[in-house]
Amino acid sequence: MSSLSALSGPRIKAPSGSGQPYETIGIDRLTPVIGAEISGVDLAAPGNHQMAEIHRALAEHLVIFFRDQRMTQEQHLAFGRTFGELHLHPAAPHEPGHPELMIIKADENSLRANGEGWHSDVSCDEEPPMGSILYIRECPPAGGDTLFANMYAAYDALSDRMKAYLEGLTAEHSGEHVYRGMYAKEGVADRPSYPRAEHPVVRTHPVTGRKALYVNRGFTTRILGIPRDESDGILGYLYQHMENPLFQCRFRWQPNSVAFWDNRCTQHRAMWDYWPHRRYGNRVTVKGERPV
Repeated sequence: MSSLSALSGPRIKAPSGSGQPYETIGIDRLTPVIGAEISGVDLAAPGNHQMAEIHRALAEHLVIFFRDQRMTQEQHLAFGRTFGELHLHPAAPHEPGHPELMIIKADENSLRANGEGWHSDVSCDEEPPMGSILYIRECPPAGGDTLFANMYAAYDALSDRMKAYLEGLTAEHSGEHVYRGMYAKEGVADRPSYPRAEHPVVRTHPVTGRKALYVNRGFTTRILGIPRDESDGILGYLYQHMENPLFQCRFRWQPNSVAFWDNRCTQHRAMWDYWPHRRYGNRVTVKGERPV
C-alpha cells in the first residue's frame, strides 16, 4: 500500500485520550490529529489540578498552546521544572544567569532563524529532551508561524512491510553540522566537540506506549548497518512521508503566546518568512530519557 493510499483511509489516528472531560482548563483542538489551544489557565501560577490536566492534555494532543500569558523568567523556569529537570542546550545562547533559558531571536540582521527546518529538538543528545516550552513575547505582524507534525500518525500510516523493515534499525544523530557556526553572531563560539548519539528509527513513547518515527532532517545523518545509498533512500522516503500536511497543525503566534510540545512524538518547523521583522522569546527545555 502506498503512503498516499494509506493516508486516504482510516490509518490516520487522532491522539488517544481518556475521553474524560477537563474540569479546570478549556480545550480547543487545532486539528483532529495534533494540537490544542488551552484556555483558563495562568502559567505564572497554575493550580495543582490544572497542572495535572496540562500533563494529560500534552499526552493527548502532543502540542498545546496558551495565549495571553505573562511570565517572568523565573516563572517560566518554574513551570518547566514541574515536568522534570531542565535541559541545557549544547550550543545556543541563553539569558544571563539562566543557562536553562534559551534565547530565541531573529530580526533584520539574522541570516536564518532557529528551527527553520523540520526537526526534533537536540535529538543528537544521548538523552534527547522530553519537551520544549517556547514563550514568544514579540512576533512579526504576519508570518513566523510554527508547524508541528504527529510522529505517531506518521508511523501508523506506514505499510506493514515498511514497519517490518524499520523494526530494530538504529540511526545516527549528530549536532556538529547543525550547530557549528550557527550562533557565532550571538557571541557563542564553536565548540571543540558536539553531541552525537544513536537512536532507534522507531521509538516507543515511555508514557503512552505508542510507536513514533524518530528520524529527522535536522540531526539524523544515516541509518546504521545498511549501505549508505540505501540509508539515503529510506531516510528520504521517511522525511517526505512524515512531512505530509495531513499529520500537521500550524500555530499563528501572537505576543505572549506559549507552545509546549512533546519532543518524543512530534517534529516542528519554524517559518522564516517575516524578514526584516523581529521575533523574540525564550525556550525552556525539559530533560528526557534515552529513546527505546
